[in-house]
Amino acid sequence: MSLITTKASPSLSLIENGGGSDKRTAELSRSNRRTVQNLSATSLMRNRSDLKLISRVRWEFMRRMLTNLQEVLLGTKLFLLFPAVPLAVVAHRYGCPRAWVFALSLLGLIPLAERISFLTEQIAFHTGPTVGGLMNATCGNATEMIIAILAVGQRKMRIVKLSLLGSILSNLLFVLGTSLFFGGLSNLRKHQSFDRRQGDMNCILLFLALLCHTLPMILRFATEAAGGSATNATNVLVVHPTRNEDGSDVLVLSRASSFLMLFAYLAFLIFHLFSSSLTPPPPPPPPPPQREEEEEEDVYDDNVSDKEEEEAVIGMWSAILWLITMTLLVALLSDYLVSTIQDAADSWGLSVAFIGIILLPIVGNAAEHAGAVIFAFRNKLDITLGIALGSATQIALFVVPVTVLVAWALGIEMDLNFNLLETACLALSILVTSFTLQDGTSNYMKGLVLLLCYIVIAVCFFVSNSPSAETSTTNHTLTKRYVMVKVAPHK
Repeated sequence: MSLITTKASPSLSLIENGGGSDKRTAELSRSNRRTVQNLSATSLMRNRSDLKLISRVRWEFMRRMLTNLQEVLLGTKLFLLFPAVPLAVVAHRYGCPRAWVFALSLLGLIPLAERISFLTEQIAFHTGPTVGGLMNATCGNATEMIIAILAVGQRKMRIVKLSLLGSILSNLLFVLGTSLFFGGLSNLRKHQSFDRRQGDMNCILLFLALLCHTLPMILRFATEAAGGSATNATNVLVVHPTRNEDGSDVLVLSRASSFLMLFAYLAFLIFHLFSSSLTPPPPPPPPPPQREEEEEEDVYDDNVSDKEEEEAVIGMWSAILWLITMTLLVALLSDYLVSTIQDAADSWGLSVAFIGIILLPIVGNAAEHAGAVIFAFRNKLDITLGIALGSATQIALFVVPVTVLVAWALGIEMDLNFNLLETACLALSILVTSFTLQDGTSNYMKGLVLLLCYIVIAVCFFVSNSPSAETSTTNHTLTKRYVMVKVAPHK
């Protein structure tokens, strides 16, 4: 979950909503506080627990433990997928087909990722909005980070880059496109708008990440093209690479860029969490009048959300212990996932690129994606943008550079060169998303265009045949100091 949890003051709420009458300002202020602090994608996945039977237990310790079990394990609509976790362990232990292990691990990650977001929010209720927001900003994409770090440990750099790139593309095109499309269809007679500054800030940060990804690739091409060549007397072409054609310049640039990306993300968090002096934009035009039935229905839904999400359901230390347990389970299943992805690709006849870029992000973050779509159905586009764009920004500016620096600490070479095809898809996706959100309004046609862009990219990686050896190599660096090519003699 990438929606940062903060508590907005009434004055800040007034600035963010562009002023207005006192009654309208109070409603917007209350809506803003509820939007940022109480509502989340995990709240939509929760099952309301009935604790009447547990309340009859005599012993306090047993009653508290049963309450925690019910809230954590059965308090989600995805609890039916929890059996996939032990089934994946059993399948791995007793040598079942590795494709089965991959599928069960992928299914088991769905409820675990949703529960990590839920537990992070529970801790935020006890620690306050600032600490909770920082935790949410750090642990929001814990699943992607764990998968990436474990893949780095196994020196499968291709999988690392594909999974991280796929998460960014999935949030920008699939999640946002699905949300805008179905939200537009369900609100055809309503004015759909959102705070344009939120999209502008995230797009600027994504362009910074794109620059840090593009320059290493350009530097690679430049150093390869700068190598001198000459033909000796025996008609053998000797190509002398430049001083840094082994990739050392690309590594240095990637690591320096990673530090700068982390600094930018930290500055963004400080701005988002602590800034209270924003320049007010010009007052927006008033939305078209709604029918009384629709207004009454919206107010009713808002009040229900306030009552449902106003307090924590488990204690702080219980939430911390459960968070550690869920993180360890995610690490275990992620290890299975990384070690069996090649076998699953061979068994299913799919390329590793398609599984890493398309399948892993969609299934792994299904709960968060569903939450974004449901909020769009309710015409709460600011929350939808916070989930989709916030998650993409977090992965691009936090998870990716952290993975590069962790690989550096382990003595493994990993750069930000994602290859030409992958970088081009990232650049075009950011451009399309930026143009889509530039006017601050939404409709189903914009969502359809984003979805079609994602389908084109999916088809591209479906038909591409990535070499299997790429999944176990560290980087595509040149290690030879010279290349000898036989040249045919002139007739």
